[in-house]
Amino acid sequence: MNPQVPNLKPREVVAAFQKAGWSVHRQRGSHLIMRKAGSLNLLVIPMHDRDVPKGTLRGIISDADLSVGEFIDLLGR
Repeated sequence: MNPQVPNLKPREVVAAFQKAGWSVHRQRGSHLIMRKAGSLNLLVIPMHDRDVPKGTLRGIISDADLSVGEFIDLLGR
């Protein structure tokens, strides 16, 4: 069974991906772009005041080639 995606603020999402080797590349408006050496994918994280929507977060995790369980492990919860 897949673990449930937690409710997270954008800064928590960025911190978790930084632990996985992703770095901030640039920010345009309210969207932060992250990249990782050796990966062709870019991660686009909406930097709004509210939690990142669960479907959006699941898509970002997928773009990072991680499972939800691996992402939760990065959170250190």
